[in-house]
Amino acid sequence: MLYRFVKIVSAVVSILPHHIRRSIGKILGVICWQIVPRRRKNMAIKNIMISLSIDQSQAASIAKRSTTRFGTMFLEELCLPKINKDNIENYVQLEGQEYLTEALSYGKGAILATSHSGNWELLGAALAIHGFPLVCVAQKQTNVQMDRLINEYRITTGMQIIYKTGVRDMIKLLGEGKVIGILMDQDANRDGVMVNFFGRLASTAQGAAALGRLKDAPIVPVFMTENSDGTHTGILHPPIWVEKTSNREQDILGMTQQLTTIIEQHIRQYPHEWFWLHNRWKNTPPIN
Repeated sequence: MLYRFVKIVSAVVSILPHHIRRSIGKILGVICWQIVPRRRKNMAIKNIMISLSIDQSQAASIAKRSTTRFGTMFLEELCLPKINKDNIENYVQLEGQEYLTEALSYGKGAILATSHSGNWELLGAALAIHGFPLVCVAQKQTNVQMDRLINEYRITTGMQIIYKTGVRDMIKLLGEGKVIGILMDQDANRDGVMVNFFGRLASTAQGAAALGRLKDAPIVPVFMTENSDGTHTGILHPPIWVEKTSNREQDILGMTQQLTTIIEQHIRQYPHEWFWLHNRWKNTPPIN
């Protein structure tokens, strides 16, 4: 029932003029901010204040913008089935796609290291539509119908989907020359490595570095940012490789820190586009 309902909403949203869709999205975003629990808002504001060294008023404004943007993002994702190679330029411009082309030229596949900044779903769609063999490493949704719908929409753009538990699949797909997209900016609990993020230690997913080292595959940091007119720009960085020494743990730690620093630099430039409502420093060791 939910699947069919969202499909109907998607069909309606897809035929709306761009400016009307954005206006509705902004309204949905405001509603989203209103229903966020006060505890979560306070956590986000506090983390912004500490990370960016700004006052509470400025931090609250960033936290609100970071949350309200999900309204337009949601409607953009409902429009994914209408986006194709003939109209993708009307939605997303890619800067630095030659870096990913270069990375793939070595015949080792490639790893995309990205974050929950900007519309990351639309970023993946744009790369796939441009012909890059992208594999999205997804988090399985608790609602089966929504999981089916989200993955169906991803697949329509040319993406291949595997879940986070499919490590062997990632290794195999890299060997086949695929591009593995990994979001690495959320708290990784006990599975992560502790690296510096905005001046504090944060448990960070080591998958990108571990895969890169194992398969000698290049890693390309990539991000998405929204332009003032509602279009988007995908920003790709030059490929980097994990140093491979006799100390595997240090190699992975070093690369994870390097990638995290690149992510931090992007967030500092576009702080209102990052997902501050996530408790990124949940497992940060207490200060003695």
